[in-house]
Formats: sequence, structure tokens, C-alpha cells
Amino acid sequence: QVQLVESGGGLVQAGGSLRLSCAASGRTFSSYAKAWFRQAPGKEREFVAAISRGGGMTSYADSVKGRFTISRDNAKNTVYLQMNSLKPEDTAVYYCAADWGYGSTDVEYAYWGQGTQVTVSS
Repeated sequence: QVQLVESGGGLVQAGGSLRLSCAASGRTFSSYAKAWFRQAPGKEREFVAAISRGGGMTSYADSVKGRFTISRDNAKNTVYLQMNSLKPEDTAVYYCAADWGYGSTDVEYAYWGQGTQVTVSS
């Protein structure tokens, strides 16, 4: 079992930056690939970024490529999402997810955090 807790969300102006953190506890953190998803009001949950177990592979949604960076620190059992050049359309609840595999669909992840709100004002 893996427990995930997100933090770092908040209100920021367009063009600003935020760094989300996802702290994990339970089974060995480094055994799991990690991902970030987001869900805006009235929309389906969508993939944002993923990182492999060792951190050697990353992938991003086209909408955030070049602006967001996913990273992980296995010694601290934490995965991060650095978000730069934020836009109002990035407003959503951001969720951290974990599982053995490394994918870009939510059905591939069994473990989820409770989410953290990110609001970008224009």
C-alpha cells in the first residue's frame, strides 16, 4: 500500500510559478512510477506528466511541455512538479498517482493522493 499527500498548490497570477510536492509513505517509494494528473471543473481528469521508477524517463502532455518539469527524490520519498509560465487554463485540482508501470492514462495508476488546488488568475 502507498499513501500519497500533495502540497504546494495555491493562487498565482498568469506567468507565475508553483512547485507541487507529493510525499509518499508505505511501500518502497522507488519501486513505483509516479505521475501527475489534473481535473478542471466540469472536465475529465487529464494526464500532465509521468516519471519512471528510476527517474530516467519522463513524459508530458503537449499542453504543458516546455513549461512543467517532473522530478523525484527517492531519498526523500517525494515527487515534484515544477510549473512555470502558468496560464489560467492550468487551473485545476492536481493529483499525484503511483503504480508499478509508467503510463499516461489514469487507469494505469492504483494509488492516488487527495489533490491540491491550483488557481491561475489572468
